[in-house]
Amino acid sequence: MNILSPIKISYKNLMAAKFRSFLTILGIIIGIASVIVVMAIGGSAQKLILNQVSGVGSNLIGVLPGASDEKGPPASAMGIVVTTLKYADIIALKEKKNVPNLVDATAYVSGSATVKNANGSYQTSYQGVSSSLLNVEDIKLKSGRFFMKEEDTNLAHVAILGANRAHDLFPNTDPLGKIITLKDTNFTIVGVLVERGAVGFSNTDDMVYIPLFSAQKLLLGIDYINFMRIKVDSKDNLDRAVSDVKTTLREQHKIKTDAGDDFSVRNSAQAIEMLTTITNVLKYFLAAVAAISLIVGGVGIMNIMLISVHQRVREVGLRKAVGAKNSHIISQFLIEATFITLVGGIFGIIFGVLVAFLAAVIINSLGYDWEFIITLSSMILATSVSVAIGLIFGIYPARKASRISPMEALRYE
Repeated sequence: MNILSPIKISYKNLMAAKFRSFLTILGIIIGIASVIVVMAIGGSAQKLILNQVSGVGSNLIGVLPGASDEKGPPASAMGIVVTTLKYADIIALKEKKNVPNLVDATAYVSGSATVKNANGSYQTSYQGVSSSLLNVEDIKLKSGRFFMKEEDTNLAHVAILGANRAHDLFPNTDPLGKIITLKDTNFTIVGVLVERGAVGFSNTDDMVYIPLFSAQKLLLGIDYINFMRIKVDSKDNLDRAVSDVKTTLREQHKIKTDAGDDFSVRNSAQAIEMLTTITNVLKYFLAAVAAISLIVGGVGIMNIMLISVHQRVREVGLRKAVGAKNSHIISQFLIEATFITLVGGIFGIIFGVLVAFLAAVIINSLGYDWEFIITLSSMILATSVSVAIGLIFGIYPARKASRISPMEALRYE
């Protein structure tokens, strides 16, 4: 059978009922576009998250409070407060005999508050950090100095501003030596950071940094730390360092041999692998949810094909009377259904790509380093799915058409 013939017939039928055909194809267009958009945005979001993690450094180890299995995040990563890490832990880790490959380490606590000065007030995030932060993270000073070692623990009323926060609070003057207020506590500005952007799920440019104990005791009223980050001399020594960190912390916490850890240790590679797995699951789950709309589109295809069968009873009967086999009739209707869904699939891909591109432009305009990602595999998958929908939902109308009796068809009015 000439494949062009049923395609021409299909096109003729579509044009005969343009509005009904458009509504039918619209379901496929929306379904395919949804899958393309979800895959594109999911891929871009995944790349953004992984870039945020890798941007912190490839030779770092993170320590979080709370236990977890090797493939999942600890409870503290989900916002649950766990208090098992203390300042004494980071002192122990810095001892050379405990972790020989450690270059330096820093502890973190975090909070949010209104920061005020004579020029106004802003809701801001702040971090209490160790004086060794500059040795661990790729953070540089624009002016002034960073915290001194003794300021980690002596409740010093000093602060360092990120680039944006410095501009907000002191738009026309040098911030150094000026006073800001956090939770009714005054802090003197001793340094301003170079603009860095968002890295590791936080934007240092919008941050206010204060010494670790000052944040714990003066602002948060806690005696634990939220997170530790450790810099290792080489990424080749990460596994050994992780083992040393675990051993040291188990000794610090007096954990018995047969008991589980009350902390979680991850190196950069493990963090990236774990985040890749999690984001892949979310991406494909959302794509599967979006693909449900294709079932609705498939039902529409079946409906229009059943109407077509009803309208073309005499045509089918006449073809069978002159020798057409059931397989010829089935093939014709399946090709017609596939043609309809293929047209919808092509327009769906085009629409989905445009929406994903527009989303990338908008998100980039908001200051995020968002990549526009459209993969060939997603377009091939979308096209294949649209064809499959046509075949699956065209089978019943095609079989029904093939069962039409020539004698019955010729008597049909």
